[in-house]
Order: sequence, then C-alpha cells, then structure tokens
Amino acid sequence: MSATAPVATRVWQRFTPRERFRRFVIYLVMVVAIVQSARMVEIIPEFLYDAPQQVQDLLTRMWPIAWSHYPEGVHEALVETIHIASLGTILSILMAVPVGLMAANNVVPNRTVNYLAKLILVSSRSVNSLIWALLFVAVFGPGALAGTLAIAFRSVGFVGKLFGEALEEANRGTIEALEASGAPWFSRLLWGYWPQVKPAFWSIALFRWDINVRESAVLGLVGAGGIGMALDTAMNLFQWPRVAMVLFAIFAVVVIAEIVVTQIRKRIL
Repeated sequence: MSATAPVATRVWQRFTPRERFRRFVIYLVMVVAIVQSARMVEIIPEFLYDAPQQVQDLLTRMWPIAWSHYPEGVHEALVETIHIASLGTILSILMAVPVGLMAANNVVPNRTVNYLAKLILVSSRSVNSLIWALLFVAVFGPGALAGTLAIAFRSVGFVGKLFGEALEEANRGTIEALEASGAPWFSRLLWGYWPQVKPAFWSIALFRWDINVRESAVLGLVGAGGIGMALDTAMNLFQWPRVAMVLFAIFAVVVIAEIVVTQIRKRIL
C-alpha cells in the first residue's frame, strides 16, 4: 500500500516580491523627501504651538468689521479688480485663439508651427501671475494696466491649451465633407470646427474669467492695481478692522462671480 504524497498548499500573495520592493522604494523616497523638505523650510515647533492663540488674537483685532470703510476705501478698488479680470480675460482670448489654432495639428498640419505654439502656451503657464505683474509693474509702473496685462499673459496658456485640445478632438466627418466639396481653410474652420468647439470655448472663457477674478484680487500686493492694494495698505498700517472689510469684499465678489458664471453656463451651454 503506497503512501500518499503530501499536497503542497499554495500561498496567495497580493504583490510579487518585485512589486513589494518597488513599493518599498517609493515609500522610502516619499519619506526622505518629506523629511528633507521639512528640514529645508526650517519649521520652528514653537511657532506651531502658539498658532491657535495667534489666530484668535488676529480675529479679535479684526472684529468688528469696519463697514464704514467700504464706500471710501474698498468700492472703487473692487470695481477696478473686476475690470482688470474682465479686460485681461478678453485680451487673453484674443491672443490665445490664434495660438490655439496653431497648436492643433489637425487644423494646422505643420509640426514646426505646432511646437512653436505649444512653446508659447507652456511659457505662459509656467510663469505665475504675480511674476507677470512684477514684470509689467517694472515696465509700465504701478496701476491697473500692469495687472490687466499680467492677467492676460497668464491666461493665454490656459485658454490656448484647452481650445487647441478641443479642436483636436473635433469629429472629422464634417471636416472631410467640407474638404471633399472644395471648401477653403477658413470655411472649414468656421462651419466645421467652430460649431463643435463652441460650447467648450465659452465654457473655457467663463471658467478663466472666474479664475481671473480670484487672481486679480491679489495682484495689488505687488502694485498691479485692484483691491489688493487696499488690502496691502490696511495691513501695513495695522488697520485690522479695515483688513476684515477688504477680505469680506473679496469673498463676496468671488461668490457672486461663481454664481454668475454658473447661471451664464446654464443659459449658453
């Protein structure tokens, strides 16, 4: 009578040894990066311990809000902020649409032109709006003009990239029909591409205006006009109730802009 051979039991593992090693290396790199970052920024524990008390003290000094400061020190700067955001968005659209057309390889089938357009879009997005504002303040001086141009040049990359991607995703059926009928390039663009990308275009424009309202509120901190200059002045003079008034006005404008954009999108799209 033969003895039965023992049956080997299989042990199921979620990850292979190689996968576990890779996960360990990734976690190790993350921990090292966090520790090194904490050392480089020189976090002082004592400042963290009394942070709640400092915040409470600051909020106490901001209360009550100086509502009477709005007509003389906030309203005009707030309107200027909205103008900066609106004009900057319009300028960015005027500049971004041609660049977006050149970046779409199905609209302009030329790799050199495509790469040049994408380089322009990347250059615009890689520079923060505050840096653009500093550059234009140095060129044109402090004021709303520098803020408007900073918003415009910052927004070109955003609007142009999304508009170019919308063009590249357009359905080729209508375009091929227009090409077969001998329609020129501009007619193909107007009657083939535009009806397809029009909802995306207006959505991009409204979304960017909403973002620009937020960004233009802080450009005044570097002298580029708007309500940021009123905020900077109040903080430098330690007028905390006026600071609270400015912050409340910024918050209210951002909320109203969000509601306006949402309602316009519902009606247009």
